[in-house]
Amino acid sequence: MPFPRMKPIKGLVMATGRAGFYKHERDDLLVMSFPEGASCAGVFTRHGVGSAPVDWCKRHLEATKGEGVKALVVNAGCANSFTGRPGADAVRRVASAVGKRFDCRQRDVMVASTGVIGVLLDDAKIVARLPELESRLAEDNWGGAARSIMTTDTFPKGAYAEAKIDGVTVRIGGICKGSGMIAPDMATMLAFVVTDAAISPGALQALCNLYTRNTFNAVTVDGDRSTNDTLLLFATGQSGAPKISRAGDRRLADFRDKLEQVLLNLAHQLVRDGEGATKFIKITVTGAETAASARRIAKSIADSPLVKTAFAGEDANWGRIVMAVGKADEPVDRDSMSVKFGPHWAAQDGLIAKSYDEAKMSAYMKKQELEVSVDVGVGRASSTVWTCDLTKRYVEINGDYRS
Repeated sequence: MPFPRMKPIKGLVMATGRAGFYKHERDDLLVMSFPEGASCAGVFTRHGVGSAPVDWCKRHLEATKGEGVKALVVNAGCANSFTGRPGADAVRRVASAVGKRFDCRQRDVMVASTGVIGVLLDDAKIVARLPELESRLAEDNWGGAARSIMTTDTFPKGAYAEAKIDGVTVRIGGICKGSGMIAPDMATMLAFVVTDAAISPGALQALCNLYTRNTFNAVTVDGDRSTNDTLLLFATGQSGAPKISRAGDRRLADFRDKLEQVLLNLAHQLVRDGEGATKFIKITVTGAETAASARRIAKSIADSPLVKTAFAGEDANWGRIVMAVGKADEPVDRDSMSVKFGPHWAAQDGLIAKSYDEAKMSAYMKKQELEVSVDVGVGRASSTVWTCDLTKRYVEINGDYRS
């Protein structure tokens, strides 16, 4: 996908460089700097192992309540996960070095990493590059920032929107990375979104929690949750708009809509770039007892290897859809269940549809963007999840990841 045109966010400057976590020549280090008074909110992986950078951000965001964050440092090529105390010490040394450069406390520095799990971060590589990056900080480098955090991604991912707060235009820009190991229970992989609106940390955190659910938490590539999943949302307060202290403030109506659009745009790009993916698939479950039940059923369909390989083979195998519905162990009515691929009915009222047409179904499955709708017949709740197919290329990419 082409990288969007993204305007600078007032108060934000950034720079990228090569720390050397990859053998080939590429930028793998990103630094963002924020002005005094910036707010920060975050949502992180619920993975049982977690990572040293995630631990650092969670601990210090809780300590500062999201106030006064001054910098963000991100590296690609090393996840610094499952690295024990040495990994935590490496993060602390990075934050300390950045704090000295930006005249702030080390707890005012957020840190994120992505790459191979189980490899200790060589923090000296990052610290050595800080003077160079500090000298090149600029307000307009979104494309470079998105490229610097990529791992197996095939394209840099960005999204941008403008909103009105009490008549004042504010900007929202964000980047993310992710292609595999995506089945989040928070956000997915790494995502960094910045606005020049003036929003209190509490309100920012409430918005972050609210809009993560139906964006980053509603996509899946392979059913594997990362140890390093991080979404950080920053507000520089430099737009000139009045400061907002409540997420439900009516003046934030347009901003809330645009923020959700940015997050959903980024989440969809993750699925479109799924490792080896050739299909972008929207799965909607209706007729469930509760929204939570509908989501679990939709995720069961989206994460099923049998369903995903059928999509890769352009086979409208609705029997596999039904199988995935049943294994979710949620309330369903078998004799009322219906399955539809795009506009074409596959099954209705628990039986193959009378209008089923194999030729039309096969033609539809050749599309790159597909929709599957399932009604489970027990209630009125619904949920939507986005996923991709599972191809031989996925096996090749992950089989060769370290070698």
